[in-house]
Amino acid sequence: MKPLVPVVLAGGTGSRLWPLSRELFPKQFHALFGEESLLQSTFRRASQACEQAPIVVCNEEHRFLVAEQARQIGQDIQRIILEPEGRNTAPAIALAALEVCDAFGDGLLLILPSDHLIRDTNAFQRAVQLAASAAEAGGLVTFGIEPASAETGYGYIEAPGAASADGPVAVRSFVEKPDQATAERYLAAGDFLWNSGMFVFGARAYLNELQRLQPEIQRKVLQAHESGTPDLDFFRPGPAFLESPSLSVDYAVMEKTDSAMVVPGRFDWSDVGSWRAIWESSDQDESGNHFSGDVLSVDTGDSYVLAQSRLVGVLGVQNLVVVETTDAVLVADKDRVQDVRQIVERLKQCRRDEYLLHREVYRPWGSYEGVQQGERYQVKRIEVKPGERLSLQKHHHRSEHWIVVRGTAEVTRGEDVFTLSENESTYIPLGVVHRLANPGKLTLELIEVQVGAYLGEDDIVRLDDQYGR
Repeated sequence: MKPLVPVVLAGGTGSRLWPLSRELFPKQFHALFGEESLLQSTFRRASQACEQAPIVVCNEEHRFLVAEQARQIGQDIQRIILEPEGRNTAPAIALAALEVCDAFGDGLLLILPSDHLIRDTNAFQRAVQLAASAAEAGGLVTFGIEPASAETGYGYIEAPGAASADGPVAVRSFVEKPDQATAERYLAAGDFLWNSGMFVFGARAYLNELQRLQPEIQRKVLQAHESGTPDLDFFRPGPAFLESPSLSVDYAVMEKTDSAMVVPGRFDWSDVGSWRAIWESSDQDESGNHFSGDVLSVDTGDSYVLAQSRLVGVLGVQNLVVVETTDAVLVADKDRVQDVRQIVERLKQCRRDEYLLHREVYRPWGSYEGVQQGERYQVKRIEVKPGERLSLQKHHHRSEHWIVVRGTAEVTRGEDVFTLSENESTYIPLGVVHRLANPGKLTLELIEVQVGAYLGEDDIVRLDDQYGR
């Protein structure tokens, strides 16, 4: 049998889960259910179903988050493919298929979005085995979920006989997200499954169908792969990737191929696409509430409340979602949470940063958190992981003051290199080349005070950087 290679698609932004999910730290990197993030849970699920290490396709901005979260759970990665810009799933999968062909000659791809929740991993493995057998015989196989309700937020797969089938069945049609009346008709008919967005098919079989059905995608992705460059553990496709049509794998291939099959997925599944979906998948008390963090409740029912940084009190409310982060609070009717992206669009229109990043921003060397900002100054709390160092850099518009709170800092300032211990400080004048490193075994924590006419993150001139930025 051909090797089965998991391909984890980690390029989404999860705007419907704002304010927890931000463009630079989207939902797949958050631990919404337990200790591990959705991405880490996907890695675990993939490793149980496949012997091969996964290929990950993600945004350039998320590359170090992917690598760090894999490192945290000891997950080997075969390749991290970096999209300079998202072109939807059909081109992304084509890049992974070319990687598999280069590595193995051919192989089967198990396509997994990084932000799904599946708890019954044994049932999932059985479904993968059935799908792999059908894909080995030439089928392009998707997983359909038996609908539990007349859901309008999912696409549907029409597959007569699937409800009672023990294995793959032929797909009659793919259906876009329906209105409520149509969804109820699908549920009553019994021949429709939710479209999970997970697939198994041969790498060459997929590329051949892409060549037949979407030759422009095939041509541009092949050019991008041939001209791509490795960078540390990453692979950057060439510029032709940006010229590829942006189409989903469903629209580009699955809806048009004669080889489409579906395996009924008899396992619990959620695409975690809204705060309501998270509430439904979370433990609830006798009043239908799920509370996380410092929450005080009186006469509250059927609500989801997440408090990340302070006390949240809820009184006499029903059917609400309340999400508190360090810099934003969402209060929404649980029946309207599909529309949270409208707030995200308003933030973009107002040129506010709350759609983009959290107050704490993660970097490959650690993180920084904005503490306070005023006219011509801002204060940050910086953490540097043991053995890591920031880039050698300088600024045109600001000076910096560093005060060590915990650990030991190695400071490069011009020609001087020296160490600072707890409660010691230094000053970096405007325009001076400098670097911060942590030579110790404990996390370095310091307070940075920036002073200057312009304090944006783009006022960094990097002269040397071990992370390839």
